[in-house]
Amino acid sequence: MGLPGHRRTSSHKKRRASHFALKKINLCSCSKCGKAVLPHNVCGFCGTYGEKEVVKTKLKKAKK
Repeated sequence: MGLPGHRRTSSHKKRRASHFALKKINLCSCSKCGKAVLPHNVCGFCGTYGEKEVVKTKLKKAKK
């Protein structure tokens, strides 16, 4: 039967779990509207990707 050979110390647990931290999200700005978007993704606000309109979106008109 398999039994634990040695006690896992608190420092070993923390070193093992150091890779479980959440990564920081890198955001870029859209070249057309300036909103924050993920890199290599279509802008959800204006629907552009790399200076080209890929997705047609219904933009909200500004109220006068």
